[in-house]
Amino acid sequence: MVLRRLNTGSPVAQLRNEMDWLVQDFFGRGSRPVAPTAAGFPALNVWEDGDSLFAEAELPGVKSDDLDISVMVGDLTIQGRRSTMAGEGVAFHRQERGAGQFNRVVRLPFEVDAQRVEASLRDGVLLVKLPKAESAKPKKIAIRAAE
Repeated sequence: MVLRRLNTGSPVAQLRNEMDWLVQDFFGRGSRPVAPTAAGFPALNVWEDGDSLFAEAELPGVKSDDLDISVMVGDLTIQGRRSTMAGEGVAFHRQERGAGQFNRVVRLPFEVDAQRVEASLRDGVLLVKLPKAESAKPKKIAIRAAE
């Protein structure tokens, strides 16, 4: 928990207080939420079940038409655009949700069968299923008796 200093009324104290909050927010240690950055948006979970790798991304407000997903040379790439609901000429009082282009690349831990990759978007959550390539699956080795 981070405690915020009380403003003593002095301009120097107020500047220090705001600078402390700026540094804490930048490094993600503040108690206030930090807006997503290009490097961390969308938030991802990646796991495997033995036969496939799964990538789940939080994409609130993004339409499937605004997404481009590709697999190439060991990387999963999720690109897209999240637009703002506000029109032109508006004055934001607070803007914590990022908008604009995003690009997230994830290194895959093994080779996948790119021809069988499936993706679905439901309730703002993208789920990408990446089946393992045959070359990435374990092979049983038969043992012959020595003569």
